Amino acid sequence: MRKHQITPYIFIAPAILVFSVFYIYPLMYMGYLSFHSWNFISVEKPFVGLDNYIRIFSDPIFYETVWNTLKYAFFTVALIVIIAIPLAIWLNQKGRIFTAAQGAVFSPHIISLVSVSMIWMWIMDVDYGLLNWIVSLFGVKSVGWLTNPNVAMYSLIFVSVWKSLGYYTLIIIAALQSIPKDLYEAAAIDKASKWRVFSKITFPMLTPTIFFISIIALINSIQVFETIDIMTGGGPINSTTTLVYYIYEEGFNNFHLGTASAAGMVLLFILMLLTILYFKVLSNRVHYQ
Repeated sequence: MRKHQITPYIFIAPAILVFSVFYIYPLMYMGYLSFHSWNFISVEKPFVGLDNYIRIFSDPIFYETVWNTLKYAFFTVALIVIIAIPLAIWLNQKGRIFTAAQGAVFSPHIISLVSVSMIWMWIMDVDYGLLNWIVSLFGVKSVGWLTNPNVAMYSLIFVSVWKSLGYYTLIIIAALQSIPKDLYEAAAIDKASKWRVFSKITFPMLTPTIFFISIIALINSIQVFETIDIMTGGGPINSTTTLVYYIYEEGFNNFHLGTASAAGMVLLFILMLLTILYFKVLSNRVHYQ
């Protein structure tokens, strides 16, 4: 092999090494542990075959966590897309007010997730929370935003959407500014209505960006951990326990590394399956030109 053919591989070697050490190797080791029993302490890791998988699939809580994960991901992604598009269109205007509004919308994204969780824990507190004080002004009884099993998950979804909405909105604003102006000029000459302009020009041209943010938001929402750990701890009654938090509890609280690894492999499979379905269903509806 000639020198000019080897040079590109030399440049990418550090990146491949880092990726292999911190991504490929842990993934392979997780697959290895999913077929073994280990408590984090003993040296021996006896082979148990499919026992770890049988154990999690025999656990009713596991199915509840899968449902919680899918529900959290669905509502989070749906709300982000539905809110971010009109918000971006409104903010995509010239003027200091809109520039300041873009900064204000984006600001929650740069705040630490721990800080955001602590702030919203205070706001949603049953006894002293600001939210219940506002609700009480209308004669409504206090709501257990984080203590009611029927409400807690939706409270976490709200916090997640509130924090990440600005980031996805700015991505859509950038996409809006890249749409050729002559398309809108042609629509103006034809006296097209605002809805027709949006449905025939704006939205089709935004589909690659919408597809991108949907995939990223889906992966991030399925991997949610910090918000749940800080605000609800998976409760009440496992109503906010997701797959990642289930893996954490099995591995670091119960010291069942084999079971946690098996659940991790299931999570990996779910992510792969949903991503493939996304590409199959939505890729044909994306307009790149």
